[in-house]
Amino acid sequence: MQRYILKRLLLIPFTLWGIITVNFAIIQLAPGGPVDYVLAQYRGMNTDAKSQITGTAEVTNSTNSESSSSKYVGAQGVPEDLIKALEQQFGFDKPWYYRYGKMLKDYLCFDFGKSYYRDKSITELIKERLPVSISLGLWSTLIIYLIAIPLGIRKAQKDGSKFDTITSFMIVVGSAMPVFLLAVFFIVFFAGGVYWQWFPLRGLVSDNWDTLTLGAKILDYFRHITLPVLTIVIGGFAGLTMLTKNSFLDEINKQYVLTARAKGVPENKILYGHVFRNAMLIIIAGFPSLLIKMLFTGSLLIEVIFSLNGLGLLGYEAITTRDYPVVFGTLYIFGLLGLVLKLISDLTYSLVDPRINFDRIQ
Repeated sequence: MQRYILKRLLLIPFTLWGIITVNFAIIQLAPGGPVDYVLAQYRGMNTDAKSQITGTAEVTNSTNSESSSSKYVGAQGVPEDLIKALEQQFGFDKPWYYRYGKMLKDYLCFDFGKSYYRDKSITELIKERLPVSISLGLWSTLIIYLIAIPLGIRKAQKDGSKFDTITSFMIVVGSAMPVFLLAVFFIVFFAGGVYWQWFPLRGLVSDNWDTLTLGAKILDYFRHITLPVLTIVIGGFAGLTMLTKNSFLDEINKQYVLTARAKGVPENKILYGHVFRNAMLIIIAGFPSLLIKMLFTGSLLIEVIFSLNGLGLLGYEAITTRDYPVVFGTLYIFGLLGLVLKLISDLTYSLVDPRINFDRIQ
């Protein structure tokens, strides 16, 4: 197993390099960019705002000179000196291979640079947003597994019964309801929208967090996180529940289970001593992707609706504003965490079933 772990660890840098290289190439070919974004903002501003941007970009020549031809969309009527200053500010005055090489060199030292539009480094932005994403991702994933696995096992045991039919109907209704609609429902009824104000509407903690006692801080944190996590759980446990049920049904109907029953082995021993170990393998395989989804992409709408500044919202904002350092920085972190979680998943395979030996994989 040590050899497999070492091999996977050595592959992580090459995989990250491939991810960054492919996305860097896509960015170079994609239309639009930070300069185009700022120019679009410039063209829609009033005279005072334009003067402020021009001063920020440190234009030295007269701003009356306008670019007659430019590679940027919307550059017509914009001072040429401003375009050149923006290119220098964003680093686009350098050729692509210089920017690519510098990015790889900096990333080897975990230096992700600074945001184009925020006066903060990418590391600081990620540290600020990480608690929200970890809170949503870990609590949601934990509760989904705690609900879905026992429920799926019970449904497999009671397959075709009234319990199975009722819970299946509830699961279908829960999975069919859009996540954003659930979030709005909870806000209207329980966050002061129309009826009760049992839970806060915004943020991960209250503004007076620093002045609260330890017990009050814990209570305040869980009051803020309850509705977002509940929304994600209701919208996300259906698939895992049905996967658990089908996996256990497949194992229960196999010959070794029938043989054990014929020998008089107790049902619980069959279920948790033999079936559980085999059926859980496919469920463990989906853990990394589920956790990554909950940590980043799956909670984007939740972060927007409940005003939570997490990594998903940070990445979305960076894409819409063409903030490339933030895009690549978050992408690098997402990729690294995904690879590490995949390795942890493989190690969990061996813990659940010691017969699995990854060292045999070439």
